[in-house]
Amino acid sequence: MTTTAVDTQTVITDNKTVITAFIDALNHGLEGGTDWVQYLSPQVIDHNKVIFGEEDTPGAAIEGFRQQLAAFSATEEEQSGILVQELIGEDDRIVARLRVIGRHTGSHARMPQPTGRTCDVEQIWIFTLTDARISEIRAVSDRLGMFLQLGWDWPAVD
Repeated sequence: MTTTAVDTQTVITDNKTVITAFIDALNHGLEGGTDWVQYLSPQVIDHNKVIFGEEDTPGAAIEGFRQQLAAFSATEEEQSGILVQELIGEDDRIVARLRVIGRHTGSHARMPQPTGRTCDVEQIWIFTLTDARISEIRAVSDRLGMFLQLGWDWPAVD
């Protein structure tokens, strides 16, 4: 059986729907929700580590997301949280260009004491989906901008 352009477009559209729902659930995670976990494969591989110190094992990203969500909360601004700016799909991959706006209100591996400061940074995430669940994550973000806005020290090189 051959894959048609219509089949491929349907898969891409379905995968974009999964990513949109995942990000929406992550935004509710800032308020304590855990529905976001259902969108991740239990063996999800996080190639870039959601959070500093995350274990290099399949599924570790789930705990990384939990820690990240516990460290940040929404701001009082009209727009806050993880905001989708653009989604691009190809085969089993979805690229999300995001704007992330949050307040550092909880313990974080890089800064255990909350600063109460806000950050507004861009991120690019590449998701691979298998059976309508996220199986791989690759991401880059404006970490320097985030550290400066939050008043965090830049990590020293050993």
